[in-house]
Amino acid sequence: MSAATSKGHQRRTALLDAARRILFTSGGAELTMRAVADAAGVRLGHLQYYFPSRSDLLAALLERILADSLERIAALAPTTEGDGDADGTGGRCCRADPGPALESILADHDDPDLVRLFTEVWAMAAHDAQAAEAVTAFYAAYAAQLAAFIREHAPQTGPEDARSRAEVFVMLMEGAALFRSGIAGRPAAPTEALLRQVLLGLVAGADGD
Repeated sequence: MSAATSKGHQRRTALLDAARRILFTSGGAELTMRAVADAAGVRLGHLQYYFPSRSDLLAALLERILADSLERIAALAPTTEGDGDADGTGGRCCRADPGPALESILADHDDPDLVRLFTEVWAMAAHDAQAAEAVTAFYAAYAAQLAAFIREHAPQTGPEDARSRAEVFVMLMEGAALFRSGIAGRPAAPTEALLRQVLLGLVAGADGD
């Protein structure tokens, strides 16, 4: 990475950090381009050079959160080598244990700042077309990556089935965030166990049926 590219990356990161702070401390109503520029200590034109609109800014913030989650999933779910070709994968077994990846995703609920950030984003999306567009793109990418993970884990799972499983997984996870973070209560141990069972069943794909 060149010095110029590195500097640009640092500036972009600082602007996203400022946007995140505003969302967390003041809520989505206060997330204006002017407020972000002031919080970052830059001119409005400087902010617009990196993010021309608030929609672009919010989309980039969501992309960064998604990338962090997907990095953990990829690192925790490597493929393993198998013997022979009994499963039709050319001896390459894709049935890595999805449990650690699931626990990594669930760990996001332990970060109250992250959950509160998302509650603000959801509230914005309910009243702001630009925010709704960014949120829709975020969850589409999230579901697509999860569908790919499911098919890697269970190659016999069809594309449509994997997509449906991924979308249900995302729905359950986002609702669970409100309860597991303490915002809407705390689930009992049996509820936690059932949640994990259902989620693992979804990512297990066709091989888990």
